[in-house]
Parts: sequence; C-alpha cells; structure tokens
Amino acid sequence: MAALTVRDLRALKGVRQICFVQITSEEQALAAAQAGMDMIGTAFRPENRHLPKAVPETHFQFGLQWGDHACSTEALRAAMQAMQYGTQSIYCAMSPQVVEVLAREGVPVIAHVGLVPPKATWTGGFRAVGKTKEQALMLWQEVRDFESAGAFAVEMEVIPANLAAYITRRSSLLTISLGSGAGCDVQYLFSADILGENRGHFPRHAKAYRDFAGERDRLQSERVAAYREYIADIQKGAFPETRHLVAMKDDEFDEFKAALEKLA
Repeated sequence: MAALTVRDLRALKGVRQICFVQITSEEQALAAAQAGMDMIGTAFRPENRHLPKAVPETHFQFGLQWGDHACSTEALRAAMQAMQYGTQSIYCAMSPQVVEVLAREGVPVIAHVGLVPPKATWTGGFRAVGKTKEQALMLWQEVRDFESAGAFAVEMEVIPANLAAYITRRSSLLTISLGSGAGCDVQYLFSADILGENRGHFPRHAKAYRDFAGERDRLQSERVAAYREYIADIQKGAFPETRHLVAMKDDEFDEFKAALEKLA
C-alpha cells in the first residue's frame, strides 16, 4: 500500500479522521507503520534523515526545529533538503511570511497555532489558547493567514474543542488536533505519551496505552540484580566455570613448559 500523499490527505477532510504520531526512533517509526498509522512525524535532524525510507508506505513529516533558521531562505533550504530525504510534508512553526516562501516553491507546509511552546510567553505560558473572544479571533485570523500563505495543514495545540471544530468546518486547511478535540481532521499525539514513557507531569490531552516507564524500571531492576549475581559468582568462585574456558591439551602444555625450561 502506497503512502498517503498530501493530495490524499486533503481528500480525507470531512471523510474520516487521520491518525498521526510523533516518533523519536526508528523502532517507533517501524511499529507505527506496521500498526497502520496514516502519518508519522519527527524532527529534521541528521540522525533521523533515513527514517522516511524506513517506512515508505506511511506519509512522513519532518519538522523544522524552531530557532534553527533565522530567515525564510534558511528555512527553505532546510525544507528542500528534508524533501530530498523523502519526507512528504514539512512542519514549520514560523510566520505566514516564511510559510509563503516555502509553499511558493512547492513545499507542503504544516503550520502551528494555539499553544506553540517556543512562543508560549505571548499567550501566557503552557496553557490553553482561545478561551476568550479576543484569543479566538486571533486564532481565526492566524489560520486564515496561514491558509492565504499556502499551508495545506495547521496544527492546533490545546485549543477549546468547540472553537477548533468551528474553525475546521470553515477552513480549507487540514486541522491537526493536539488536545483540541475530535472536531479536527487529524488526531496527533507523541509516542512518549502513547507508550507511557514519561515520568512526572502527564498532559491532560494525552492517553497512555502502555507503561514503558514501568517496564524500564523493571528492566533496570533486572540489570542491577544481574550485576549483583555476577559479582557474587566471582567472589565465591562460581564464575568462570569450565564451560566458559578454552583448554590447552596436556601434551601441548607439557611441551610448552619443557621449552621454557630449556630457555632458562
């Protein structure tokens, strides 16, 4: 089965919800693809450049790291490099002016509104955005600006569900929900949350389907136990055993000792 193209994704707007996950390793990418994920995304870093080719049957998105690119030219150069490595779309949290430069050259861009972590100071920190009339109007205008700039999708992070659904129905953009409700076109979560890899704060919008952190704790306990058993075996002479050793034949050893005595 071929990976969904941008055209395929846009055709699914209003038809069914699209499943999207952020990954940080090849193991996660392969597992997500095998599970039937529609979209897989990760940061565009040197260690990740091979990943699109590892999951050729899944739509792959590379994200430009906010702060790595000081202007539209730098962002465009990075986006084009990412496309050469096989990604089908680019996440870019920069301004509509930058998005327009990328889109003009045919780069399929996913923009970002709502809680944008690097810009959270402007919206009051790590909290929902759009709970007031003023913020809702601001979000609507930002979506319109990205739409005019040529983006094909927009990530909506921690926006009230009714507002996100309203905007979704009135925008041609694919809307990607990260904590913004089922009224968006795409549902998006981080693998770390899905797999239960984190300790401490767990986002309200996320759902853990496994307890990898607990499994890591169990494995760490097993490591400690194994090392302790190894130390104990050495101390009581139980390791190494004969089966762990290489033997020299007696006659060869006798000849070796005789040869040494002649040299003495």
